[in-house]
Amino acid sequence: MQQTMILGILVFDRIKEAGKTQEVLSKYAEVIRTRLGFHELSDNVCSRVGTILLVLHGKPEQWQALREELALIGGVEIKEMKFDHMNY
Repeated sequence: MQQTMILGILVFDRIKEAGKTQEVLSKYAEVIRTRLGFHELSDNVCSRVGTILLVLHGKPEQWQALREELALIGGVEIKEMKFDHMNY
């Protein structure tokens, strides 16, 4: 049985927390299969709030370590979805 984990990360203050967040994501790059990040952007405003979606692979222990380090940043909220599937 194969597992896939998707983490949703809400960064409340991108300007303040971006460096710390990037540092943790770089540390765990080997388990990040896909990373998608976005924030509100217009001619008048660049939102301080950002959202990151991660699709993880590898060992669940590494996913948990990543999640725990992100939670230590303080300016983030994390949600997760886990899928069990056959490896074809």
